Amino acid sequence: MRSFVVTDEVRSYAVEHGSFRPDEVMRRLRSETAALGDAAGMQIGEDQGQLLTMLTGLVGARRAVEVGTFTGYSSLCIARGLADGGSLLCCDVSEEWTSIARRAWSEAGLADRIELRLAPALDTLRALPSEADLDLVFIDADKPGYSAYWAELVPRVRPGGLLLVDNVLWSGRIVDPDVSDTNTDALRLFNDLVAADDRVEVVVLTAFDGLTLARRR
Repeated sequence: MRSFVVTDEVRSYAVEHGSFRPDEVMRRLRSETAALGDAAGMQIGEDQGQLLTMLTGLVGARRAVEVGTFTGYSSLCIARGLADGGSLLCCDVSEEWTSIARRAWSEAGLADRIELRLAPALDTLRALPSEADLDLVFIDADKPGYSAYWAELVPRVRPGGLLLVDNVLWSGRIVDPDVSDTNTDALRLFNDLVAADDRVEVVVLTAFDGLTLARRR
């Protein structure tokens, strides 16, 4: 089998051997988020953050959108990878959690690259221009909303652009026939939708909690 349990030690080793190591602002943000308790589980890992930075750079992203910002770690990672003059639009509904994000963006000197809109994400996405000029999208929000976010974003991503979607394997519950709940069922429907969408080429990574990488044709 080409798999093993990824311990904290293995993850730390991988992060330390990557090019996009977390800086002091990121480390403080992770500590502050950890203090929130169970909610901290919504924050992506440092290894996934490094991947976001690299993918953002690989597509030369100048226009990016994030759906689900939480305390801002993933947005910091994306903003670090943007091309000169690039911008990231963040969609969220929590003033409490995104106030932590705003502070981190400012401390990192990246606040001028990031715009936050506090409103239902669908309202924000539907108000975007209809032309396909987005380079990168990251969806990591309420699972029942994934299919609707996808429907709004795919037509707005340029050919060759990327759509990244988190939590698509849901800690393995996605393949457990005995599990049926709102989030799991929504993710199953979403994954089937993406697999059948001929507008994109798709790879589902079994790393992290399952990450969909979709390249716009």
